[in-house]
Amino acid sequence: MQKPSIGRIVHYVSYGTPGGEYPSVCRAAVITAVDDYQEPVLSDDGNHIGHVSLAVLNPEGMFFNRAVGQSESEHRGGTWHWPERV
Repeated sequence: MQKPSIGRIVHYVSYGTPGGEYPSVCRAAVITAVDDYQEPVLSDDGNHIGHVSLAVLNPEGMFFNRAVGQSESEHRGGTWHWPERV
């Protein structure tokens, strides 16, 4: 498993809108800080859940988010994951 570090590119999963006008999608993000104060935990599916701060790049502009949890398997809205290999 890769370890999060400042400057790494990851995917942030947007929430989308409740009515579905805008779906939940992956956006490029840069790790701006790694939260060393919250103890990393393992999710039910065995994935390491690390908290990071992100600068998320959207077509409409950038936004900044703190203490974003990791979700490698489910890719839930409001989480980050490592980019898929292509």
